[in-house]
Amino acid sequence: MEDHPVDQEIIAASLTDPALFGLIFDRHYDAIHRYLARRAGWELAEDLTMSVFLKAFESRKRFRPSEGKARPWLYGIATNVLRRHTRTEVRRLRAYGRVPRPDVVEIDGAAVAERLDAQRAAPLIGEALARLSEAERSALLLVAWADLSYEEVAVALTIPIGTVRSRLHRARRRFRELLGPSGQYEDEQPIRFVESSDG
Repeated sequence: MEDHPVDQEIIAASLTDPALFGLIFDRHYDAIHRYLARRAGWELAEDLTMSVFLKAFESRKRFRPSEGKARPWLYGIATNVLRRHTRTEVRRLRAYGRVPRPDVVEIDGAAVAERLDAQRAAPLIGEALARLSEAERSALLLVAWADLSYEEVAVALTIPIGTVRSRLHRARRRFRELLGPSGQYEDEQPIRFVESSDG
């Protein structure tokens, strides 16, 4: 084995030496934990992350080496674990949507203005995310928050890439509808949802 074995080599070797799976845990724990914390809250993230890695360990025989990296596979398991917590996630997003927008403050500096715009947009975005279907929200957040490519989302959700594209298209369209005809607050710049170059 190389100094830095790739994920599929570690998973294959862990079938005979289970302790090696700890390398997968060490390599991907932080990213999976951050993703789950954003979706379900910090109070649940630790337990959910441990559930993801336990399920990954138990199902490692089913990992397909052709998939290469473990990252999309782990995000797929995380998405399945989250399905049991959909109500919690929707409640969190709706509560976030009720947070009052900060007042406009005249401050010089483009960076400060951008941060203020983001803070003002966050409640509206939270409410919009809560209104998406679970399938659309999962596809959207795997791209936006987990930074997966369309191909990796297809692996994570075990769906064809065409389905990924259609879910993301519907989610973006619905997002625009929920943000209003102009996608902006009164007298403000539009909230932009960046299209992926993978699409």
